[in-house]
Amino acid sequence: MPLVTTKEMFEKSMREHFAIGAFNVNNMEIIQGIVDAAAKQNSPVILQASSSAIKYARIPYLMKMVEAALEEHDIPVALHLDHGPDFETCKMCIDSGFTSVMIDGSKYDFEENVALTKQVVDYAHAHGVVVEAELGKLAGIEDDVNVADSDAMYTDPEQAREFVERTGCDSLAIAIGTSHGAYKFKGEAKLRFDILAKIKELIPNTPIVLHGASTVIPELVEMCNTYGGNIPGAKGVPDEMLHEASLSGVSKINVDTDLRLAMTGAIRKVFAEDPSAFDPRKYLTPARALVEETVEHKIRDVFGSSNKA
Repeated sequence: MPLVTTKEMFEKSMREHFAIGAFNVNNMEIIQGIVDAAAKQNSPVILQASSSAIKYARIPYLMKMVEAALEEHDIPVALHLDHGPDFETCKMCIDSGFTSVMIDGSKYDFEENVALTKQVVDYAHAHGVVVEAELGKLAGIEDDVNVADSDAMYTDPEQAREFVERTGCDSLAIAIGTSHGAYKFKGEAKLRFDILAKIKELIPNTPIVLHGASTVIPELVEMCNTYGGNIPGAKGVPDEMLHEASLSGVSKINVDTDLRLAMTGAIRKVFAEDPSAFDPRKYLTPARALVEETVEHKIRDVFGSSNKA
């Protein structure tokens, strides 16, 4: 099956009340683990690359690895730019074959965000590509995104309606309490489902996206720390909250940190148990398997997208 846009998968998710996992990629093993898991669960899936992942892996390599995954599996796969920082990056990805791009204008004021998003929407739609935009600011650090807690803000539902109407964006990332990175909450985790409900009431036909939504799976953190890591106090969004979000109108849930923890924990375990290991296949094979297991768990137990392909 060729790459698809997110349009049909999001329409189905809104009708049937489930979410689609959007998993960040930057190398072959992560791509294999994600797509193998999605195929086992017969689930649609979104592979997404940030601008820093593109700098690391380079677009031609990313495209060929995704192409190989499509040759192996017959499930709907979209390739998405995560947190596009400017029009030029979005254009580059559109021209290279991405089927979806995100323009992140949340660091600008409302009018500047509208203008930038509209510029990307016009170019993307002319090339058959869909656009995700963002309104509201998520705290935390991940790749090139760095927002202080004091600068974070919830999405205003009325502004969300105006923003979608004026820009024509295809989906909207909102801020309801999630944050980027492994340290999402200092106290108890809390998401503003009241804000989500109001936004869905005002723009019922617009797919809603949650960024910064890794669970920061405790077992994976423990694995990293047991085998020499130093990740104290990491805390993410509990699976129960993400499942509730998937039932409450969220169509796309982003996952990056959990995959990093899975890969790092598995590699650390190999090195700790066998200090003589130096064959990349010996430590990347279990890393890939744990990525696959993590993605299967998300799809089957949290997002509800099993058998929705």
